[in-house]
Amino acid sequence: LPGPPFTHQQMPRKTVYYGQTSCEQDTERYLDVVKYVFSCYKKEVPLVINTMGWVKGEGLLLLIDLIRLLSPSHIVQMDLFECKVMPPLTPEHIHFSAGLHTKGKQQSKCKQLGDMESWQYPGGEDMSAPQHKLLYINPEFPRAGVAREVRVHSGILQDMSILGYLGHLQSPDIGAVLPLHSLVPYQVPFSAVALRVVHTDVAPSNIMYAVNASWVGLCCIPEEIRCQTDGPVLLTQTPVCDCLGFGIVRGVDMEKKLYHILTPVPPENLRLVNCLLLGNIAIPNCVLMGQQGIEGEIPYVTSDYNYSL
Repeated sequence: LPGPPFTHQQMPRKTVYYGQTSCEQDTERYLDVVKYVFSCYKKEVPLVINTMGWVKGEGLLLLIDLIRLLSPSHIVQMDLFECKVMPPLTPEHIHFSAGLHTKGKQQSKCKQLGDMESWQYPGGEDMSAPQHKLLYINPEFPRAGVAREVRVHSGILQDMSILGYLGHLQSPDIGAVLPLHSLVPYQVPFSAVALRVVHTDVAPSNIMYAVNASWVGLCCIPEEIRCQTDGPVLLTQTPVCDCLGFGIVRGVDMEKKLYHILTPVPPENLRLVNCLLLGNIAIPNCVLMGQQGIEGEIPYVTSDYNYSL
């Protein structure tokens, strides 16, 4: 209601850095993340769950898993104009349909003989079916929910969210916007934080090339960081843990074993950060291309690119 989300960002109560714009490659970790975040909900206020738009194929099966996991009281289902993308998500459908990682209940022969309330498992055990109320909306105006337009805008909105977040690095006073290369970064020893690339496998010898000039989640894992050498500390598995904010690794000092990180996260929260997660979220091109005061070649930007690499 106050406007686009990037104009009024707030610190969430609980967040996990998933590191990708789609969960298609790792749906199990996605469900683990949802469970972790949902565990902090104390039911003191109503909760609105905004599901993603992947509702075909495995996306629909994953949605069924989520409904089973979260047990909502109401489901608002919006269909497309003149197009039935998915069946109505009634309690009966959720009860009997198999999800991506969960199984549906076997339909008994009683289904043809009576209503839902009279169904029983063989042996007399009552069937505990979902009891949510389905609010089904079928828009009657053309081009409602055209996915092609949504995909184009989603990339722009993601860039605007990152730019809005980086805006917290600027002074609240109205005036000239400072280029990022003029801001003093935090110096973080290699041995103070663990490092993990969440979306792909990277050889340890190339990990610093990957993390340099990248967008990272500043996270807190419960384990104490122990390093026999001066780092870097590399995790072998992606943790599901609290994310306290985000930053840009604007440089890596291999001689002094330091990461140089720009972030608007306040120092009292930064003291809790002991893990950097690198995902498949890129810094907007305008951040790299539009920095004032750069003479000559722009760092991390090249037009001499070999597509055979």
